[in-house]
Amino acid sequence: MELKKEIAKRRTFGIISHPDAGKTTLTEKLLLFGGAIQTAGAVKSNKIKMHARSDWMEIEKQRGISVATSVMGFNYRDVKINLLDTPGHQDFAEDTYRTLTAVDSVIMVIDCVKGVEIQTEKLMEVCRMRNTPVICFINKLDREGRDPYDLLDEIEEKLNIQVRPLSWPISMGKTFKGVYSLYNKSLHLFQPSKSKIEDTGIEFNDLNDPALEEHIGERDAAQLREDVELVDGVYPEFDVEAYLRGEVAPVFFGSAVNNFGVRELLDCFIEFAPAPKSRETEERIVEPTEDGFSGFIFKIHANMDPNHRNRIAFIRVCSGKFERGKNYYHVRLDKKFRISNATAFMAQEKENVEEAFPGDIIGLYDTGTMKIGDTLSEGEKGMYKGIPSFSPEIFKEVINKDAMKTKQLDKGLNQLMEEGVAQLFSYELGTKKVVGTVGALQFEVIQHRLKNEYGASCEFMPMNLYKACWISSTNQKKLNEFVESKYRHIARDKDDKLVFMAESRAWLTMVQDNFPEIDFHFTSEF
Repeated sequence: MELKKEIAKRRTFGIISHPDAGKTTLTEKLLLFGGAIQTAGAVKSNKIKMHARSDWMEIEKQRGISVATSVMGFNYRDVKINLLDTPGHQDFAEDTYRTLTAVDSVIMVIDCVKGVEIQTEKLMEVCRMRNTPVICFINKLDREGRDPYDLLDEIEEKLNIQVRPLSWPISMGKTFKGVYSLYNKSLHLFQPSKSKIEDTGIEFNDLNDPALEEHIGERDAAQLREDVELVDGVYPEFDVEAYLRGEVAPVFFGSAVNNFGVRELLDCFIEFAPAPKSRETEERIVEPTEDGFSGFIFKIHANMDPNHRNRIAFIRVCSGKFERGKNYYHVRLDKKFRISNATAFMAQEKENVEEAFPGDIIGLYDTGTMKIGDTLSEGEKGMYKGIPSFSPEIFKEVINKDAMKTKQLDKGLNQLMEEGVAQLFSYELGTKKVVGTVGALQFEVIQHRLKNEYGASCEFMPMNLYKACWISSTNQKKLNEFVESKYRHIARDKDDKLVFMAESRAWLTMVQDNFPEIDFHFTSEF
């Protein structure tokens, strides 16, 4: 009974968006409403030296962007909310893709000036793979943006999902007056406030009430009545079940930097967003209400505290109850481990956890035994599915600049790769090591972290590679023959899996034709 009650109270979601849409700012304002922080910082401001709470890595502070997923938990109206703020920058997309395997729903932030951007479309494709329920928050209403109807049409067209506005803006930019909640039939007047929370809600069951003019003026009152009538006529009633199936996206309008429209979003979110759902292992579907604890590692972060060289593995609890101090079964290593240290996070700050329930994200102190995709359980052997590595876009060879620091470089590279920052391929012939990433900015992050966290210096030399293909075959003899004939182009990934490093699309096609018994895979999960 306690387990069911705890599950019903939990909401685990990720915030995703194109860079600069205001995702980290919205994250911070949600924490403000949840009472997790008392004052809001600024992501990149010369006036305010306090940075956004969820961006704590040094390089994030310098650039004003998120490069690693931050995990935060807070309570709001007796609901335990687990929030994952993901990198918006496309160079860190793989971290975002992995994070989306650990959440039950998503809030997508869209800039009202720029609308739907390319990275938003890519992220939506990942949500579509799992039918993840999506809520849209159209941000920056205090700026002169695009027509709300045009924005809604663009979301439907580009993201291939039906929308249903649950709030509606009253004007925009300099004349922005506030939003009307179509869900709760209440008017919320705009008062710019970057750090305070004020409830400006006025109930308005009847928009024909003449008092509406007193609040927003005759012209805006007439426009609002017309808009609400049109919205209710054009869009069907909001269907919670269709939202939970990932078919309809409720839409909210607001200005995160001014704390505006955030409360309406949060109130509706805890009402209809999904509680923790069932998950699939290689063996079967696991329900969250099952007694036996299980969970999977979706992220690893080393050196969160520069004063203590620690590694933390983030685990999503999928079923049962986690208890600190118990022995849990590590499926990949076929071993039991005693988990004596577990933490919950408020960005970089953490507190010890005695117990956790499905939906919770906890950090386990790790000495190097955990990898992304690992499953822990109370004895069941099935591994959770769905955390692949994708073939990278850019490949560069690692050149060690200080032979005296070879050990530090190797250790740093291995730890950063286990975090999923990028992928490391070690050639079978010689000692050549190649790092593969989704975007160029990752090399800068790797270089910065190797220098600052491990004291190792390296350079990256561009390589002319098209794809890293994981290879397999049902015929071991043919696989051995292929590896022997292409020895110069064979490498191994961090999990010791065989990888064929293809130099061009045409050459890869020719090799595939010449070796029909060999299977070439573009993700590591096959």
